[in-house]
Amino acid sequence: MKKFQFPLDTVLDYRRQVQDSLQVELGTFTAEVHRQEEILAAARQRYSEINQEYREKKAEGMWIAEVRGFETALEVQETVIAKETTKLKKIQRQMEAKRRELVSAKQDASSVEKLREKKFHAYTKDLEKSEEKFIDDLVCAGRGNARNAFL
Repeated sequence: MKKFQFPLDTVLDYRRQVQDSLQVELGTFTAEVHRQEEILAAARQRYSEINQEYREKKAEGMWIAEVRGFETALEVQETVIAKETTKLKKIQRQMEAKRRELVSAKQDASSVEKLREKKFHAYTKDLEKSEEKFIDDLVCAGRGNARNAFL
């Protein structure tokens, strides 16, 4: 019997390549999310530092111009935090969309792989049946030759 060939092997290879590329893209988005989280944490830390310094100087007493400077610095830092938070949410949405694409690609590849396994299983059953038939034919032929030898 001929060697097993699955006609959709090229489709399966393509789906695996798509799955691999989506996995790489998801990894890139994950790294970008972590980087953006670090940027956001640094901005919040900076806000906290400015606020702490403002409170300490306010307790000691300070000029109105200094108060305005701290308030402006805090407002700027709040704007930076809001901007970085928006960036983080955008990247997280992109990452989640890529994750859904990856799940879909895995399902596609899995369905073709299951079909391949099913076809391979049927092929092995046919192979076993043909081998059994061949052995039966040999046994029958051997018995026939043995009878002819006695006659």
